Amino acid sequence: MSEFVKIAFGPLAAPKGGTYVVFVGADLEPAARVAALIGAAAQRLDSAARAVRFRGKSSTAMDIVEAPGLDGVRLLVVGVAPGKDGKPVDFVNLGGYVFGKLGAAKKVAVAFVAPEGEWEPAQAAEFALGLRLRAYRFDHYKTKKDSGDDADDSAPAVTIETDAAAAVRAAAAPRMAVADGVELARTLVNEPPNVLYPESFAERAAALKAHDVEVEILDEKAMDKLGMNALLGVGQGSKRASRLVVMRWRGAHSRKMKPLAFVGKGVCFDSGGISIKPAASMEDMKGDMAGAACVVGLMRTLAARKAKVDAVGVIGLVENMPGGGAIRPSDILTSMSGQTIEIINTDAEGRLVLADALTYAREKFKPRFMIDLATLTGAILVALGQEHAGLFSNDDELAARLSAAGAATGEAVWRMPLGAAYDKLIDSKFADMKNTGGRNAGSITAAQFLKRFVGDTAWAHLDIAGTGMSSPANDINQSWGSGWGVRLLDRLVAEYYEG
Repeated sequence: MSEFVKIAFGPLAAPKGGTYVVFVGADLEPAARVAALIGAAAQRLDSAARAVRFRGKSSTAMDIVEAPGLDGVRLLVVGVAPGKDGKPVDFVNLGGYVFGKLGAAKKVAVAFVAPEGEWEPAQAAEFALGLRLRAYRFDHYKTKKDSGDDADDSAPAVTIETDAAAAVRAAAAPRMAVADGVELARTLVNEPPNVLYPESFAERAAALKAHDVEVEILDEKAMDKLGMNALLGVGQGSKRASRLVVMRWRGAHSRKMKPLAFVGKGVCFDSGGISIKPAASMEDMKGDMAGAACVVGLMRTLAARKAKVDAVGVIGLVENMPGGGAIRPSDILTSMSGQTIEIINTDAEGRLVLADALTYAREKFKPRFMIDLATLTGAILVALGQEHAGLFSNDDELAARLSAAGAATGEAVWRMPLGAAYDKLIDSKFADMKNTGGRNAGSITAAQFLKRFVGDTAWAHLDIAGTGMSSPANDINQSWGSGWGVRLLDRLVAEYYEG
């Protein structure tokens, strides 16, 4: 259950105080049965709309306080008329938009009835998901809330009223599991690095045991025994010990099915190491573990909705600091795979963490596919901005499925090229490879580096540097940490791999 909004489902009923939400199209008329519930107020909508130039367009709203015949009721009229592009209503975004218009309202009823035609229970469930996603906030460390010391900080109670409340409640259950995972991922990204560091991150992941997820935490001694010198090398300069966390959800009917593997980069703070970053915006580097946060959030979601799949989550947790033991440019590390890596820039550290994590996932679980997520390169921001994550893959079917899942959830990906010609940029004179190929094609050479550790396994790499943290606010996310990827990967699993 969310701590940010209380959502209930019930039958249509006349408004009784609080905020009452109705939907209208271009004709500004709500559905007939909703109009009957609000009585005289429905007859005044047209004149009120003219006064404020409200035309019922999608993502617009009109507030009527003390509407005629509705004593003590605030009427929130929300437009759902299609725009010039003719796109259908996005109910997740609609839920987020409505929550954003509630303000300080604590008691809300939503008459979830289409002004024309019919809306399905699944669409009401999507609306509820949008409410949850927009309601999230991270203010744990504020001793004085923005709204003032005496403000009511309790979660608003929203009842979604339909003609099929039971069906909506059932359809909403898996969506609420998705929201749980997104909220968890957002919180992990938002936490400060003095609170969330490798050991404490591992402890939070271990809390998934309460949801029947198997969790194993490998300490530095265990990783050293496995030869994970690339991952361990990144953490050498920090007083915080590195960790590898392995999470497994066993929901498939058959144990013969190969698991799906999700691998996350978890650099809990990235100073750049010896190749130290500029001071400006270094505080954002607490979010360099957004890939790992997504994997933990995804495992939470799969377990919460009892997904019929066998899934493994592997996250490498380190802190990259310029201490006396830190790796140096020109050092050569031997990865778990046996391949050697010349360090050119210690700020190209995420790929070192993923190299050993991918090798571990591949050798230990022999998965059907591996998908890694990482805030890996600033170059992906130059290429794609914050609208798409970069997608790199050695498997066309997996790439196509990820693209389709991205289009369905709004967590969009854009496929980028891979090719042998780019390998030349990371070939080393002294080792099997360098950890960076320089400025040109930076995101591609990083992906080419990772590709050397996946063997013949179907694999996709998602570079989420532009989407996982500090992404633009929108109708369903006002948080610095976006939780990006949880909805995308859950949709991928649900659509193609369950059963």
